[in-house]
Amino acid sequence: MRAQTTIPTMEEQEEERAIELVQKVDFKKGNEMAAIAARQINYHLMGYFPITPSTEIAEEVDEMYADGEHQIRMVPADGEHGAAGICYGATLGGGRVLNATSAQGLLYAMEQLPVQSGTRFPMVLNVVTRSVSGPLDIRGDHSDIMMALNTGWIILLARDPQVVYDMNIIAVRLGEHPEVRLPVIVASDGFFTSHQKRRVRYFQEARVVQEFVGLYWTPIHALDPHKPVTIGPYMNDPDLINNKYQLKQAMDAAERVLPQIFQEYGDLSGRYYPLVEQYCMEDAEVALFILNSAAETAKDAVDKLRAEGYKVGIISPNVIRPFPAEEIRKALERVKAVLIADRADSYGAHGGNMALEVKAALKDDPQSRTLCLARVYGLGGKDFYTEDAEELLRQALQAAQTGQVEIPFDYHGANPGHPDPKLEPLQPPISRENSTLGLTKVEVDEATGRPKVRVGTPRQLTAMPKRIAPGHGACPGCGIFPTLNQFLKGIEGPVVLPFQTGCGMVVTTAYPYSAHRVTYIHNLFQNGAATLSGLVEMYRERRRRGELPIEEELTFIMISGDGGMDIGMGPVIGTALRGHPMIILEYDNQGYMNTGNQLSYATPLGHATSTSHVGPAEVGKSFQHKDTAQIMAATHIPYVFTSVEGMGTDLVRKGAKAQWYVRNGGFVYGKVLSVCPLSWRYEERLGTEVVQAAVDCCFFPIYEVERGITTINYDPEERGKRIPAAEWLKMMGKTRHLTRPEHADILAAFEAEVERRWRRLKAMHEHPLL
Repeated sequence: MRAQTTIPTMEEQEEERAIELVQKVDFKKGNEMAAIAARQINYHLMGYFPITPSTEIAEEVDEMYADGEHQIRMVPADGEHGAAGICYGATLGGGRVLNATSAQGLLYAMEQLPVQSGTRFPMVLNVVTRSVSGPLDIRGDHSDIMMALNTGWIILLARDPQVVYDMNIIAVRLGEHPEVRLPVIVASDGFFTSHQKRRVRYFQEARVVQEFVGLYWTPIHALDPHKPVTIGPYMNDPDLINNKYQLKQAMDAAERVLPQIFQEYGDLSGRYYPLVEQYCMEDAEVALFILNSAAETAKDAVDKLRAEGYKVGIISPNVIRPFPAEEIRKALERVKAVLIADRADSYGAHGGNMALEVKAALKDDPQSRTLCLARVYGLGGKDFYTEDAEELLRQALQAAQTGQVEIPFDYHGANPGHPDPKLEPLQPPISRENSTLGLTKVEVDEATGRPKVRVGTPRQLTAMPKRIAPGHGACPGCGIFPTLNQFLKGIEGPVVLPFQTGCGMVVTTAYPYSAHRVTYIHNLFQNGAATLSGLVEMYRERRRRGELPIEEELTFIMISGDGGMDIGMGPVIGTALRGHPMIILEYDNQGYMNTGNQLSYATPLGHATSTSHVGPAEVGKSFQHKDTAQIMAATHIPYVFTSVEGMGTDLVRKGAKAQWYVRNGGFVYGKVLSVCPLSWRYEERLGTEVVQAAVDCCFFPIYEVERGITTINYDPEERGKRIPAAEWLKMMGKTRHLTRPEHADILAAFEAEVERRWRRLKAMHEHPLL
């Protein structure tokens, strides 16, 4: 007999719905709110690459995944360009996709963005805004997001953590709307919003969010063999202009449907968003146009000036693509003067992008008599206080009172500094004479044709001056600088030290100070090797022309680490294949430490990082580590080596040999294991023991490859010192979980790969042709 089903009454249905709609009150950061929205939406896939300050979004999403809170497939890329490609490819497969980036990451991905909008595949990209390099600055302004204005992506703005959550949900509904079908950026201010905790509300039940965004639907995708499609065909005139007109129509549709989506979300959440936020604009005679978090700060200035009797207000859009020109014109109808504040400059255009667009919007109203002032403020994360907003409003008030704009465009907050700066080195430069001490001798072995190196005693080597001085800001126990200084003891004469972005770069060059006593250059992760190759070739050409002294021989050494051999791998291989006489030295700390210990491709299997958590659904990194030394050996360069700091004079000897190869026209690649007690989680005093254990378990073998011939320099088996890999893993907090019985399969896979690589290396050592 079938059981009877009780149909809920109307009152019971309403009560159940009310329970579903309950929102949790919490205290969260903007990045956390983006991750909560992602968890509730339950995207199919997130492709990502870490960059400050957006990295936390991927960290939070991954931690939730490890705890089994969602099913989002996390795909770590080898750079933001790769992440953008991963995300685009995933959208072609007919599912929901998420990404997050900032600054250089957005620019590196930029060429992929118009491809995605041009082929009309929606996704959501959180841009946590940050100042675009150079010089390198990790704090927030809008110079990155302004470069995305012409990519064909919708751009929603999120002024506080609450709005980050809401806009991430609205973005899905908007981008997937049948009349729109465009990718969407949600832009929040780096650190001001991403890392600021505020009182927030979010739905307790993910089902409410999923019902609002609806089921994913796409008219086409690339995974149906019964309906083959061509995506992204070759298209010339006269068709391309039609494609772009359709893109324009999609953006027009977004402007048309967005108010409706805002209304529906407001009815659901109680939080209503207009296209343009207005504060005290009902009778305002003077206005400040300003974006995102600064608009919230400026409200206090409006309140103060209102108390003094001034009719001032604020205009701040919630969307800048499509640009809400009509709403802005209406808001400024009765305004005598508006100051448009940009947190980025459009250099040479006499105003930032928002200033130009607001002026253009007003120009379309023949009745408009609103005076416009343009100011750039807050670059590089410079704080914006209530006093700054008050000063900007007073400048607009003066224009309204006089009927004239004395200074149409200027910067607010810049200062000329000291009129007569005296930037003197804190330490004297290292001369050629006091760095050419003859502590290393290199001779060619006539039998093998390979260089043989004699190195002075450790006491003698102390006479070599340190190219990197004490006083940098590295964490206690950091392995980078003992390693670099030991390697540089084998390098005689003047050196030039370019650094890719990473811990080694950041902690030694906090302006106006520098820990470098030799010429230092910085370029980004992805292009350091190419930059140095250009410098090397200019050096060679100027010497050939007699513009530089022949006897002043420089050695060029690029320092990489913290994931530089992921995002920068392509340029390094290109540089190696071209064969420029230079050295690249990689300090391998097994993660992206400068951005907060995210997994890199150098992170070994099972190791815990902030983007490979340990939990019911995830046990550390899911794939084996990259063997950079072997990759570089496959390019057939003259010399590749590995070493560690503290193993006698091995690293010094290899430094001298590397310099010999460079001076004889060759390219050299070296890799050293560099400890990080903060992220590896062990006591600082145990660093030497941790490194030695990594070598003795054969995880990090010490060897060199000279003109294709492999030589193992330290064989723990022959010395009777080999230990199981588990002995090394249990020394560190990031890997101790692998020694527990429930993770025996991962430990076995890790040990098997270590053994396979070690046996392969021994075979190459024994057989010169391998």
